Amino acid sequence: MTLAISQMEALWFLPFVVPICIWVAWSDLREMRIPNVSVLSLAGVFLVVGLAQVAMDVMAFSTWYMRLAQLVIVLIAGFIITSIGLAGAGDSKFAAAMAPFVAPGDYLLFLTLFAAVLIGSWITHRGAGMVPAVRRATPDWVSWDRGKLFPMGVALAGALVVYLALGAMGSGA
Repeated sequence: MTLAISQMEALWFLPFVVPICIWVAWSDLREMRIPNVSVLSLAGVFLVVGLAQVAMDVMAFSTWYMRLAQLVIVLIAGFIITSIGLAGAGDSKFAAAMAPFVAPGDYLLFLTLFAAVLIGSWITHRGAGMVPAVRRATPDWVSWDRGKLFPMGVALAGALVVYLALGAMGSGA
């Protein structure tokens, strides 16, 4: 498997993205909400670390700029998806903040990866919710009792971390 994201790009982004993704997943599990400040933090990482990559010739300025356009496109699509009730606002905003991290040649691969992580995290969440010891250890998690609703931030954050980790391992071009 060859990814379009370069190994250097992924290595630069990964240490900044992982803590934000853990925060998002934890918050979504606990409160069924993704804080706006986490969305802004992730977008800020792309802005700042991406510009540093441009300065160090890791990423071309045109690439950085076009990836920002992905954020805007996904944000607009997210507003539409949220307005018709197919996703939560936090999920849509976080997906938009994630968008610039995905190289254009990796869209299909990323969506496939996201689907796999979504299925795995849904099964894990639902299974863990049936274990009394887990429920006792996390009694304040709102996500346990939301019926059909699922904390999508877990899958979104997980997919981004796995994608960047694959890129960092040298699966890129």
